[in-house]
Amino acid sequence: MTTSHRLSVLYVDDDDDIRHIVTLALSLDPSVELRAFDRGEEALSAAGSDDWRPDIAMLDVMMPGISGPKLMKALQALPDFATVPFVFLTARARLADIEEYKAAGAADVILKPFDPLTLAQRLDEIARVANQS
Repeated sequence: MTTSHRLSVLYVDDDDDIRHIVTLALSLDPSVELRAFDRGEEALSAAGSDDWRPDIAMLDVMMPGISGPKLMKALQALPDFATVPFVFLTARARLADIEEYKAAGAADVILKPFDPLTLAQRLDEIARVANQS
């Protein structure tokens, strides 16, 4: 299912296999524009150097260097990212972890394994709900 409008997504995950699956899944929807990075530092550098602003950002939680939660805070400090909703993609599925991510400012959490065929639609729905708040 395609989103009804253009959806730009920033995605950061150090796992090559998961990043490949997400990239493939989102490429199935022609209305999705994806910028994927394998390191938080790389994404932060790119975000600070151009005027592109995603509709939503999806971050892996556990990454070497800068973790997903730390990257979210660093990106939120940038003027162009202050209102971007953030989603964590993680295998850490404990309820306490999910509540902690949301309390820290995440709009939602997507658990691994996820359904690649509905990922674009799910991100679009999260972005729409976050932008209505």
